[in-house]
Amino acid sequence: MIGSTDAASGAPFAPPAGLTPLSPAYDPWDPIRSLQAYGKHTLTSVEFTVTHLCNMRCEHCAVGDSLTMTEAPMLPLDLMLRRLDEVEHLETISLTGGEPTYSMDTVKQVLIPLLKYARSRGIRTQLNSNVTLDYGRYELIAPHLDVMHISFNYTEADDFHRVGFARTGREIGRSTTGRMYERMMDNARRLAAGGLFVSAESMINYRTYTKMKEIHRLIEQMGCVRHEVHPMYPSSFASGLPVITKLQMLEAVEALLDVRRRDMWMLFGTLPFYACSDDDRERGLLRRLAAEPNVTVRNDPDGRNRVNVNLFSGDVYVTDFASVPPFGNVKTELLDDVFARWQEHPMQRSLNCHCPAAGCCGPNLLVTDMYYRDVDFTSRSAAI
Repeated sequence: MIGSTDAASGAPFAPPAGLTPLSPAYDPWDPIRSLQAYGKHTLTSVEFTVTHLCNMRCEHCAVGDSLTMTEAPMLPLDLMLRRLDEVEHLETISLTGGEPTYSMDTVKQVLIPLLKYARSRGIRTQLNSNVTLDYGRYELIAPHLDVMHISFNYTEADDFHRVGFARTGREIGRSTTGRMYERMMDNARRLAAGGLFVSAESMINYRTYTKMKEIHRLIEQMGCVRHEVHPMYPSSFASGLPVITKLQMLEAVEALLDVRRRDMWMLFGTLPFYACSDDDRERGLLRRLAAEPNVTVRNDPDGRNRVNVNLFSGDVYVTDFASVPPFGNVKTELLDDVFARWQEHPMQRSLNCHCPAAGCCGPNLLVTDMYYRDVDFTSRSAAI
C-alpha cells in the first residue's frame, strides 16, 4: 500500500516522478532529519494559518478559540512568498486553519498559488482539511498537493455529530451532519483513488482510546496511505475535556499495533513515552514501535524545525497549540531570524535535548506541562 501513489500509476493526483516518495524512510516534517543534517535545530518547515473560518466546531480543536464568523483582511501573498524565498533550508509547507477550503476565494487566491510555488521549488506540502465540503474544491487543489491531512476520530455518523459539532452553540441536525460524514469519507476515497497521499490523523482521547481498532478499519477502507496517531493533550479550546492516563494511552497504542494493517504506514507523534524512562513497559513499547515494519514515531516539529505564520496578523508562533505568545512578525522580520531568537529562549533551552541513540528530540511544551514539569530531560539518557 505504501508507495501506491507514485506517478507511474497514471493517477491524476500522483506527484511528479522526480520527487522522492513520502514513506517511513522519508518524512521531511520530522525535525530529527534537519538536526542530523545541520547539527542543530534548523528552520526547514513553515506552517501557515490561512483562515479562521470553519464549518465545524470539534470539541478537541486546538485552535477553536481563534475561530471566527467573519474573516479579516489577509496580508499580501507576495510578502509571504518573499519570506519563503528567504528561508535558507526550506523543505516543507503546511496549510491549516480553521478549514482552509471553507472559502473558494481562499482556495483560488491563497492555497493554489502557495502550492504551485512550493511545487516549483520541490518543497513538500500538506493541507489540513476536514474534506466535508464539495469535492470540486479538493479536485482543484489535489494536483498541486503532496499530503491531504484529515482528522478522523469516528466509528459512525453519530460519533462525527457528537465530536465535530460539540461547540457550535446551536443545534445541528443529525441528518445534516450525517450527510457531511458520508461526503467526508467519499471525498477521502476519491482523492486517494486519484493518487493523492491521504493521511488520516486520529487522537487518542477519552472517546477514542477503546475504539482505535474500528477507527483504523474505516481509515483503511477510505484508502488512506497513512494513519497518524497522536495523544490528545488538553489546551485552550479543549482544556476542559476529560484526560486519560498514560497507561490508557499505552494500552491503546499496543492494541492498535496488534490489529493494524501491516502495509499501511502508521505514524505516531507526541507520545509521552521516552527511551530515558525508568518504566520497563514504556521502554518495551518504544522497542516494539522501532521494530514494527512501516511504523514511525515522529518528533514534534513545532519550535524545532517549524514555525507557524498567521497570514492575517503576520505573527510568527513556535506552536499553534501551547499558550506561547508570538516571537516575531513577518511584516518586519526574516523567519530564520525569528527562529534563531526562539532557539535562545530559556523555554526552548529547557527542552532542547537530543538523544542520538534513540533518535529522540525530547518532549514538546504540552507533554512537558502535563507529565514532566519537574523533569530535566537534558540530564537524562536512553536506557538502551
